[in-house]
Amino acid sequence: MTNNTSHLGGNTMRLFVLGATGRTGVELLDLALARGHAVTAFVRSPRKIMRRDERLAVVEGRVDETRPMAAAMTRHDAVVSVLGPTPWQAIGGGTTLMRDSTTTVLSAMEQAGVKRFLVVSSALLFPGGGPGVAFFRSLISHHVRDLRAMELAIEKSAVDWTIARPPRLVMTRNEAFAAAESSFPGRLTAGISMSWRAVAAYLVNALEQRLHSHRVIGLSRVLDDSKNRVAAPGLQGHIGPVRR
Repeated sequence: MTNNTSHLGGNTMRLFVLGATGRTGVELLDLALARGHAVTAFVRSPRKIMRRDERLAVVEGRVDETRPMAAAMTRHDAVVSVLGPTPWQAIGGGTTLMRDSTTTVLSAMEQAGVKRFLVVSSALLFPGGGPGVAFFRSLISHHVRDLRAMELAIEKSAVDWTIARPPRLVMTRNEAFAAAESSFPGRLTAGISMSWRAVAAYLVNALEQRLHSHRVIGLSRVLDDSKNRVAAPGLQGHIGPVRR
């Protein structure tokens, strides 16, 4: 990995990514590297990282081991976690991946001296949404409780955090997103979705522009064809991508 990077909010950053082999993680690596950032992918199975780039370092490690994570995390500008259980784990319960991995990450950040932390949660934690959303909350109720525990731990921590809450994620190449502080941007329904790539675009934009420190951010797809204005009446959000 090259070392010609500056500090958070500068032209380029050193990013420490957890969950880089997942669908959001793959998009995050692609966008961050395309924008000139240096990335460390901290993963359990390095062979799953197919991307090759001089600014990408792949480090083998576990999300339940603090010391190795802290050692790999040193001299980075920010940590981005896009970890998540498999759909079957989310439905079946029995995993506390989100809470437990966050506990490890926060300890590692303290040891490594890294302050900025962005994490992906779920729009299911917002109230409302009608019977369809209520059904999905019930279906993955254990995972929802795990996410709440994760968010509580982050909000109580000393790090400079941002929690992103997207709806159901799908595979498209669309990078456009709508974002709102402490609420879902638009109407939350069971049918609403956005792309994994758009979530990644938000995360990179938030880091580059120093957005949404100590904020819970609702994310959604852009609700019309415009990328230059707020898409829904009264929506106080940020429409992205802002820069390419």
